[in-house]
Amino acid sequence: MKTTIKPLVAALAMITAAGAHAEISDKEIRIGYLADMSGAYRDLGGPGGLEALNMAVEDFGGQVNGAKIVVRSADDRNSPDVGANTTREWIDQGKVDVVAGLVSSAVTIAVTRILEDTNRFGLVSISASSAITNEYCTPNHVHWVYDTYAMANGTAKAIVKEGGDSWSILAADYAFGHAMEADVERTVLAAGGKVVSKARHPLASSDFSSYILQAQSSGAKVIGLANAASDTVNAITTAKQFGLTDSGQRLAGLMVFISDVHALGLEATQGMQLTTGWYWDQDEESRAWAKRFFERTKRMPTMVQAGIYSSTRHYLQAIKDTGSDEAQVVRKQMLATPVNDMFTNNGRIREDGRMVYDMSLVQVKTPAESTGEWDLYKIVRSIPGDEAFRPLSESKCKLVDTKLAGKS
Repeated sequence: MKTTIKPLVAALAMITAAGAHAEISDKEIRIGYLADMSGAYRDLGGPGGLEALNMAVEDFGGQVNGAKIVVRSADDRNSPDVGANTTREWIDQGKVDVVAGLVSSAVTIAVTRILEDTNRFGLVSISASSAITNEYCTPNHVHWVYDTYAMANGTAKAIVKEGGDSWSILAADYAFGHAMEADVERTVLAAGGKVVSKARHPLASSDFSSYILQAQSSGAKVIGLANAASDTVNAITTAKQFGLTDSGQRLAGLMVFISDVHALGLEATQGMQLTTGWYWDQDEESRAWAKRFFERTKRMPTMVQAGIYSSTRHYLQAIKDTGSDEAQVVRKQMLATPVNDMFTNNGRIREDGRMVYDMSLVQVKTPAESTGEWDLYKIVRSIPGDEAFRPLSESKCKLVDTKLAGKS
């Protein structure tokens, strides 16, 4: 009789455990949106990114399998301490399940460590450092949209092929800028070019005069800007004031967003080539979603704002499909499900957490070519995902067996 009962008890225990596992904790899905809401990177994600996240929540009817979706947000002020403390408070007091947004790479690295320690989840859509799914990968976050490897690989490689084979790199002096500088230099050298000078500036610099003069005097054919947002805008404005491009040198914005081009205007940016993961006018589905976003914000979305919507929908769909908000259950489902939406039709998430998909090399239109305020890009070519992003065979991620990764 005992031998009959034991298997029965074991089977019942497994069924009970499985049933408990496939539940949404507290009958709520709690999302924390953490981003720069008031500083240098406000226009990239910021309030617009929160709007995109809310659009994804609304498209699920505000609930998943009867569990209400609750969204909270905070300004991390680009401070790792603020970001980490906010995340701990959200988890300890607010029982937050997932942290989305995440801008500064230093903030993201601090936050994802906490997410791993507490088994919560992270949807990284704004941070750029390729280290986030390389040496700083965790089983508790995924990285959407772009990274420094992909942006450098797309833009720098194209410019070197066109003859821009000597570079001066101006980088932001923090984790993202350092990663971008390294990835640009690697790409330039691999393509047969050389880097003749490098300089670094503080985040949110107001005066780029000395940096631009130094780059100008280097004699480099290309001045590569390994910075973003207001720093990129200020550097390009200063370069134009000093007549850098008039002297035959070329300016390469390595992390340029549609918000930057819009702010600078086509006169200052026309002809510039850049890499983007998404453009509002790339197809019918992107145009339809961008129209919805514009009606709410009166601005066209950046690629990261579109990515925030996409990553949030993919996360919520995984909860719906599994009936659970447990981080590892959700992650497994997200990795098993192709990304096919208004953002991309061929995305996939690798074991290192990197979402891989086709990106685009675009060129900024001339004023004569543009038909409207936000008609800013023309697509030069598609960059296949496996070409754009770091191959797993080169990965330092603890989740990847490079012997098995081959050249994937």
